[in-house]
Parts: sequence; C-alpha cells; structure tokens
Amino acid sequence: MSVLDRLRLDGKVALVTGGGSGLGQAIALAMADAGADIAVSGRRLEPLQETQRIVEAKGRRCLLTQADVTDSAQVNRMVAEVIAGLGRLDILVNNAGGGGAGAGKTMTEFTDEDWHEGINANLTSAFFCSRAVVNHFAERGSGRVINISSGQGYRGGRNNFMYAVAKGGMIQLTKTYAMTFARNGIRSTCIAPGWFPHFMDPDQPSSRLELQAAGRIGLTYEIGPLAVFLASEAADYMSGETVLIDGGAIAGGILPATIVPVAEG
Repeated sequence: MSVLDRLRLDGKVALVTGGGSGLGQAIALAMADAGADIAVSGRRLEPLQETQRIVEAKGRRCLLTQADVTDSAQVNRMVAEVIAGLGRLDILVNNAGGGGAGAGKTMTEFTDEDWHEGINANLTSAFFCSRAVVNHFAERGSGRVINISSGQGYRGGRNNFMYAVAKGGMIQLTKTYAMTFARNGIRSTCIAPGWFPHFMDPDQPSSRLELQAAGRIGLTYEIGPLAVFLASEAADYMSGETVLIDGGAIAGGILPATIVPVAEG
C-alpha cells in the first residue's frame, strides 16, 4: 500500500461538531475529499445544510443533526442518529466551541454563568462527545478522536480565562483519552490552530498580521489535510499528541501572536 493510499478514508464515517462553518466545515470537506462519509452537527440548520450540499456534490453521503453539545442527552441522541443513519462511526472531530463568553470583561467582572458557559462550550462538550462514542469505538476495536484546541491552550490569553483554560484542558483530555483507550484501538489527537480567519475580529487592524511569524494568518483550507492525516492509517501509531498549526507563531516570540504589546500604567 502506498503512502497516499494510507491517507485515504474510504469506507469511514466522520462526525464533525460545529461542522457548518469555519474550520469545522473545512475539516468535513477535506475528509469527504479523502473518501469519508460525513455527519455534521450544530445548533443552526442553515450552515449545516450548506456543508451537506457541498459534501454531497463530492459524491459522499452527509447526515446533518442539530444538537447542543453542552447537553449530554442531546449528544447521546446525536451519536445514535449518526450510527443509525450512516451505519457506523469511525472518526469524531470535537470542533464545536467559541470564545465569546465574558468577552471584554476583566476577571473580577466574570460571572459564574460566563465561566460555565465558556468551559461547557469548549471543554465539557468535547468530553460528552468523546464519552458518547467510546463504547462504539471499543466494540469495533478502532476509532479516532480529533480535538480542536488553540494556541491559547499553550500560552493563555489576557482576560480570556474560560477559553484559554478550556483549550488547555482539551490538550489534557486528548492525552488522558489516549492513555486510557490505547489498547482498545482508539487513538486521540489534537490540533491547536493559530490565527485563522474564523477566529479573527474584522475590526482588528491589519497591522496585527505583522506580529505573526509567517506575516499572515492561516487559510481555512490549510487545516483540512492535517485532520485527514490524523484520521488516517498513516497516523496509526500517533496518539496523545497535539499538533500546532500556526505558521510558527508560538515558536516565534514571547507573546501570544494575537497580542499587541501595550504599556500599562
């Protein structure tokens, strides 16, 4: 079997949470290109339908399911729907999340509700989804979980406690899941994207791009090939690892690449 053959996902089924837009959609489309049938979940129907349209145009099946992945009952229903509708599940991509909880507040202004919203959206949801698939994966003797973290999971973020803490937790969830289920044939890996358009505030000045090591932000389609690799046979012996895809931003300086140094006081 050639190297390129090992990157194929023919006959596999991948579930991508938050698969209606941004990086989630890019991952879903890349996996469809590699031969997988796709299930996408999210709260809003219209973006999911757009992903479904593109996937089906590629000749792959696509099942969409609306679910709030911070609700374990809805997560369990979602996974059951995917297995019933597509016959199996091989790959879970925990992409759903967001950094909006408590935006613009200082630590003392964060409410209990802000904290729980941010942690639940970005970490608890991934735990619920990973728990929901583990018996199916173990019974089949194989499965892939790919978590989406962030560069802030390594470095933190100023006045962004919930998001940064949750994304750091995603890295540890990846390791713990990998260690626990390695002998069940289940692999768990993590992608930590840097600054991609989906995460960029359109009001941020373009001069901030000069803080990036590569001099530019990431292009959404660039994350798909990495996800395909991690889901494929080519990564069979890779588990518990987090891969940065940030153009060298974290390697390139002492500050998070999205922070402009400002003197205080």
